[in-house]
Amino acid sequence: MALEFRNPAPDAGPDDGEEAIDYRDAYESLVQFLYQAPLGLVRLGPDGAVQMMTPAAAVLLNALPDGGGDLDNFFDALRGVAPQLPRLVADFRPPTGAVCTALRIPLAPSGADARWLGLTMRKLNARQLMAVIHDCTHEVEREQRRLRDRLIDASRTDALTGLPNRGVAIERIQQLADDRRDGPPHTFAVLFLNIDRFHQINDSLGHATGDEVLRLLAARLNAQLRRRLRAGGGSRADALATRIGNDEFVVVLDKLGRPDDVHAITQRLIDALLMPYGVGDQQLHVRVSVGVVLSAQASASGVEVLNDANIAMTESRRVGALGYAVFEPAMRDRAARRGLIEEELRHALARAELYVEYQPVVALDEPGRPLRCTGVEALVRWRHPRRGVVPPIEFIGIAEACGLIGELGRQVLATACADFMNWRREFGPRAPRVLAVNLSRAQLFLPDLVDMVRDTMCSTEIPPASLQLEVTESMAADDEQVRSVLTDLKALGLSLALDDFGTGYSSLSSLHRLPVDLVKIDRSFVSQVDSSDYHRVLVEATVQVARSLRLNTVAEGIETAEQARAVRLLGCEKGQGYLYARPLSSPALVAWLTAAAGDAPDADSDPA
Repeated sequence: MALEFRNPAPDAGPDDGEEAIDYRDAYESLVQFLYQAPLGLVRLGPDGAVQMMTPAAAVLLNALPDGGGDLDNFFDALRGVAPQLPRLVADFRPPTGAVCTALRIPLAPSGADARWLGLTMRKLNARQLMAVIHDCTHEVEREQRRLRDRLIDASRTDALTGLPNRGVAIERIQQLADDRRDGPPHTFAVLFLNIDRFHQINDSLGHATGDEVLRLLAARLNAQLRRRLRAGGGSRADALATRIGNDEFVVVLDKLGRPDDVHAITQRLIDALLMPYGVGDQQLHVRVSVGVVLSAQASASGVEVLNDANIAMTESRRVGALGYAVFEPAMRDRAARRGLIEEELRHALARAELYVEYQPVVALDEPGRPLRCTGVEALVRWRHPRRGVVPPIEFIGIAEACGLIGELGRQVLATACADFMNWRREFGPRAPRVLAVNLSRAQLFLPDLVDMVRDTMCSTEIPPASLQLEVTESMAADDEQVRSVLTDLKALGLSLALDDFGTGYSSLSSLHRLPVDLVKIDRSFVSQVDSSDYHRVLVEATVQVARSLRLNTVAEGIETAEQARAVRLLGCEKGQGYLYARPLSSPALVAWLTAAAGDAPDADSDPA
């Protein structure tokens, strides 16, 4: 088995001035070089028969699990680890070229002692192939290390935003907690940020738009933190932004100069995140709720610190202000209570522990006329098996936060509509003409709200004109999405009422932009209308503006005859309050209607 070396053509000679070349010496030098090279060379025929093999190739093949077997045939020697070689050669049709390149062949089982052989094979002509083999174990190990590093990086990085993920956040917080325990005291803070109602962007504009908002928000966080580091001269480890969930981000700040520094930094972050986000041709606005844990209140566990920051964020969202909440230990107790109420509320919805009471709305007629009930307002209650009646203020907000408000609202509306139709059958024209049901803010952002209301109206057969949905003033003010939902609801034929007017963000001049039919004047004004000129002027102005817009008015919270007389003289058509009746169960309301009807004439058809 010798290397073939072709001399130049016989008539080829050295150029003028060149010494003659001894091609035999060159051949011997080449052979010696190739035999000593770490690369193994094998020349073989199409059937694998070895025509030439260098010592390095023999050494490499002898390292095969079976020692390479019979080295007279290259394919047979590698059959146990590379059985595909004969097929690769047979399928290769060109007259010359690479049959395979950098093929990896295991020389030993995987594990600590794994070794790999690299094989490149070229077709020289129809009768000859040349194989180059070498030990590529170190190359494979380097590639595997790089792959492991990439996998580790991927497992610690959020794919969408490129920020570190939850695991990194907890690791960093734990490190800071340990450093504070074991070393000299230093100040750090953990910020938990959540985008309020982010699902609305995904639902209304699509997940691609939502993803872009998340990327832009992450970039702003990083930019703000880099600006802080440049200003303070800190290292990258002193400020870390991470994404730990769909719309949840955590910022870890270390080496704060003073504890109060975190307040300025947090406010700057909030201000930056409130700026509009340009996505395509849209300018989107988002709000964030932020919870802050200072090192002075931090526990020894990174997971617990993160949970406390989440609790503070929830407290911030519950308050609803454009700001943040700093964690206090008492928040844990409130969070535990909310968690307990949430669990019990789920059972209450399944066990029908929720029920509805009704407060009558009456016509403010002249004194001496019989009391006329023009409508009722449905009010949800929870009869807890151990704690008795739980007031709505304790569970409505929790139902909104945990996603139960949709089912709760459906049950209340269905029950109230069914009761209303029963009263109509029992009292005929003396029954209340309008049923008012409250909507919470979270309900207005449910994608199926309009369908739910339509289906309930159809299943209970309540006339659209008899149903009135109430929203608070602050819900409808300056929110285009809410006004769009209200318009869709109004298209069902029902009426809309603006509740608690005077306590929110609207002004009298903005009433014309709201698709409402009735204004309910808040009890805080009605309670002083007979004793305060200021409140009397406000009530009168509200009534006059509403009347000019052809809106009806209801005075809420009437408790005395003097208050009733004052709002009636100011032009308010209807009233509601303890002077007439407290919220009543359906049987109690039936008794009240029976007593109130007496000899009163049939109710007219004026809208409530």
